[in-house]
Amino acid sequence: MSALILALAAGAVIGLALGALGGGGSVLAVPALIYLLGFSPVGATTASLVVVTVTSVTALSAHARDGNVRWRTGLLFAAAGIGPAMLGGALAARVPAAALTAGFAVVAGAAALRMLRPRPAAERSVTVRPTRAAGAGAGLGAVTGVLGVGGGFLAVPALVSVLDLRMRNAVGTSLLVITVNSLAALAMRAGTVEKLDWTVVGPFIGTAILGAWDGKRLAAKVSGHTLQRIFAAVLLAVAACMLVDAAR
Repeated sequence: MSALILALAAGAVIGLALGALGGGGSVLAVPALIYLLGFSPVGATTASLVVVTVTSVTALSAHARDGNVRWRTGLLFAAAGIGPAMLGGALAARVPAAALTAGFAVVAGAAALRMLRPRPAAERSVTVRPTRAAGAGAGLGAVTGVLGVGGGFLAVPALVSVLDLRMRNAVGTSLLVITVNSLAALAMRAGTVEKLDWTVVGPFIGTAILGAWDGKRLAAKVSGHTLQRIFAAVLLAVAACMLVDAAR
C-alpha cells in the first residue's frame, strides 16, 4: 500500500479521534507515522505536532460554535504548560529513540487505564485549587514537548476530575489546551519542521481536518462513555506494540 493512501487513512482516524474525544489524535499519529510511514521517532513527534495543531484548531472552531469551550479555564490551564512544553521540545532531540518510544508507550497505557475508570458523577462538586490546576497544566505541557503529543488524551480526564467540567465542555476546552501546548512545543522545533516530508504530511493533515468535522458530528450521536472505552482499547494495543518495539 502506498505511503499516500496510508497517510490519508491514518489522518482520517486521527481527525475523528480529535473531533469526537477532544484528544488522542497524537497518541495515534506518532505510531502511525513511525510504523506505517517510516518516520524516525523525532520526525514523527514533530510531524504529529503539526498535524495535531492544525486539526485541533479546526475541531475547536466547531465546538466553540456550540458553546462547548470554556475559554478562560482552558487558557489558564494551558498557560501553565507553555514553559514545560517549550523546554520539553528543546530536550526531545537529545532523548534516545528507544527512550522516546518507551516513554510514549507508558503514557499511552496510563491514559488508557485512566479512561477506562468510571467518570465522577456530574453532580459531584470539586473544589478547584490553583496549584493543582497549574501542576496538571505543567505536566501536560512537558508531555507535549518531549513526546510530541497535544496532551488532550490526558487533559480531558484532568478537566473533568480537577476542574469539574462536564464531559462535553471538557472535550471542547481540551482542544484549546492542545492548540496552545502544541504551538509552544512547535516553537522549539521550528528548525525541524522544514525537514518533514510534506508529500506525506500534507495529505495526512487534509484528511485529519475532514475527520475532525465527522468526529464532532459523531460525538453528538454516540455516548461519550462508549467512545472512551473504544478509544482506551485502541490505546492499550498501541502501547503494548510500542513497548515491544522499544525492548528490541
